[in-house]
Amino acid sequence: MTDLSSAGVARRPGAAGRLRRLGAVALSLLIAAAVWLPCLHVFFRHDAAEHRPSGELSPRGRALLAHQLSLWEDTAAKDATLARMRATNAEWDFMGRTFLVLGLASAALREPGAEARHLAVMDRVVEETLALERERGMLHFMMPYARGRPFVQQPARSLFVDGEIALMLGARALVARRPAYEAELDARVAEMQARMERSPVLSAESYPDECWTFCNTFALAAMRMADALHGERRGLDLGRRWLAAARARLVDPKTGLLVSSYTHDGRVLDGPEGSSLWLVAHALLLIDPGFARDQYARARRELGADFLGFGWAREWPRSWSGPEDVDSGPIVPLVGASAGSSGLAILGAAAFGDAPYLGALLTSVDFAAFPIREGDRLRYAASNQVGDAALLYALSFGPLWERISAAGGAP
Repeated sequence: MTDLSSAGVARRPGAAGRLRRLGAVALSLLIAAAVWLPCLHVFFRHDAAEHRPSGELSPRGRALLAHQLSLWEDTAAKDATLARMRATNAEWDFMGRTFLVLGLASAALREPGAEARHLAVMDRVVEETLALERERGMLHFMMPYARGRPFVQQPARSLFVDGEIALMLGARALVARRPAYEAELDARVAEMQARMERSPVLSAESYPDECWTFCNTFALAAMRMADALHGERRGLDLGRRWLAAARARLVDPKTGLLVSSYTHDGRVLDGPEGSSLWLVAHALLLIDPGFARDQYARARRELGADFLGFGWAREWPRSWSGPEDVDSGPIVPLVGASAGSSGLAILGAAAFGDAPYLGALLTSVDFAAFPIREGDRLRYAASNQVGDAALLYALSFGPLWERISAAGGAP
């Protein structure tokens, strides 16, 4: 007994010593974290003028532009890149085209000396997109569930496809007039307007009996492009009526934010969604700037976050439980950060001049998205073509929307 007791006493100080050492290590890590975490963002600090309302793009914007131009000038590289995206989501292929054309149009208006190269790539994107739609149909750019049931309005058309093709056509024509593109734009605008007018909430379907707020506001933005080209206000008039219907039927009562999807007759399907709201708010600048700013401010409050110099955005407000899906991307536990919402929040911050939030978001991009620089070009390893094109559009945003407002009658 005596020997065993002595042995036990001899072991206890060793165990206590190990605990003390572990405690010291843990305390040291906590102190290090307290010192270094607030400084971590300094290593990913962004240019103070990442988004400029006019003039040349920032260095980051120019590098993103260089990569996108070179990608579309190399057919094999472009085809391989788009095929990888389509393996996950055919919509990414389509939306990547839209963001790229919008970004190229804004870049061309910023730097007229580079206009010829930008126009050539815009034409390549537009003509290939029209050819694919003509040969393979609208479903080529849509997710498989589009085949699951019939559209309410017949013959079937998707406002997602019509609206974004119209945006591409209008953006290209606003940089340099092209009659064939303008005729195609006018035909799509007339079709979209007719379909929207037949809905109780002035909305057309993107998928069968499924209307998306961002698709309808993108369609309205395309109509404002047609207004600008023809000196009319028909798109603005429909936009104001659409907004009145949306205020009455499509606003979430808890947050005051527009919902993301609903049926043809206005029954809400999904509540406010970050990967839609930032797009919606920026499009509504062409319809009602005051309401657009209110939506951005609400989205910033409900979805936006920043901490220790890093910024991110949630996909859903805390008052609405939504799914993790292909739009949201992976949701980061605890903070609720969504890749989709955070990426498109950069466009919102740029469009509404929210420089502090923009800076915090870009700091997170440099920290978490793994930038790859090849000569004068920039892309992100954790992104893809649609993500990089959306970032280019965000950093180039401004001149195209200004031209629309000035030429088509300011809201």
